[in-house]
Amino acid sequence: MSQKDEKKDALKRESKEKISTRARERSVANHIAYWIFGVIAVLAVIVAIIGFNYVNSSLQPYNSNSKEDIVVKIPVGSSSKEIAKSLESDKVIKSATVFNYYIKAHNYTDFQAGYYTFKQSMSMSDIVNQLQKGGTAEPTGDAHNRVLVREGVTIDQIGDQIQKTTKFKKSNFLKLMKDKSFLNSLAKKYPQLLSSSMKKNNVRYHLEGYLYPATYGVFKGMTLKQLVTQMVEKEDSVLQPYYSQIKAKDMTVQQVLTIASLAEREGVTQKDRKKIVGVFYNRFDADMPIQSDISVMYALNTHKKELSRKDVKVKSPYNLYKNKGYGPGPFNSPSLQSIQATLNPSDRSKGYLYFYANLKTGKVTYSTNFSQHQSGYNSISQ
Repeated sequence: MSQKDEKKDALKRESKEKISTRARERSVANHIAYWIFGVIAVLAVIVAIIGFNYVNSSLQPYNSNSKEDIVVKIPVGSSSKEIAKSLESDKVIKSATVFNYYIKAHNYTDFQAGYYTFKQSMSMSDIVNQLQKGGTAEPTGDAHNRVLVREGVTIDQIGDQIQKTTKFKKSNFLKLMKDKSFLNSLAKKYPQLLSSSMKKNNVRYHLEGYLYPATYGVFKGMTLKQLVTQMVEKEDSVLQPYYSQIKAKDMTVQQVLTIASLAEREGVTQKDRKKIVGVFYNRFDADMPIQSDISVMYALNTHKKELSRKDVKVKSPYNLYKNKGYGPGPFNSPSLQSIQATLNPSDRSKGYLYFYANLKTGKVTYSTNFSQHQSGYNSISQ
């Protein structure tokens, strides 16, 4: 065999080997591809089964055996996704994602804002039907606890009451009173009520005076933020008829509630509260400080029957013995009667600049000058 023929045979053998190698590679690749497709198919079946079970489970009640009420607040302007997240976080539904697909598939719309009382045993359709009917302005249902906010109490005292009657801690409540994000969200919801407070500096608590005196139910699922929001909402609803009057008097809500909080503690009867407010306004006109004991006790963060000379000199923007004007803000939560007295004072034309209240009899004596006030004080003290 010639050298030329040998080369041809070698090339043929090499070609056959390459073809054989490629065939083997294709066979291996096909086996790998079949294996991958098989694995993917199995995984797809598993995922489909898991997904089906997840969706099917999520469409079922959260807890079919539960009979307890869960209060959920749906704010005005909430989207379907936001509503779904609220329901999921409050454990009314199992999945916000499945809830959104459910309402889209059934073309459910027109969900209403307000407070809702749900049960974990409710079906998806029952929950949707309730959302379409609309909520209430205030929570309803069986309250687990109740918080009483009395007239004239401070934020600190409200914290004591909350800790005493609910699962919430006073420390968390006071922390919430300093939570800028929460306060800003409330100011956004209730601008007429809270804008003047949020603009003030050196304020101990921006919600001091804005948690309306009333009894508030604490329901299952209710958060501390929801409880506080209830109190602020109540204050806003009470003041709605008076906003125009406050504006007409060229006053801010902060100023009105500040004077009302002083009148709440200084006077007992509505008649005296109106006169006391008149005294405060007369002192403003005379460029005099209010000199209210209530302001000093708030500055000291204590309660005393009588103040010492050292007490009235305490350095604090809340000390209205030393500082003229309204100070940073309210000293407690005033009643509607005190707010009305602040907007409609009496006897201003008599020029009263001083008053003294007899703690034993409740009688209040008014004077136009300090000598009259001093003689009246001495006669009562004897």
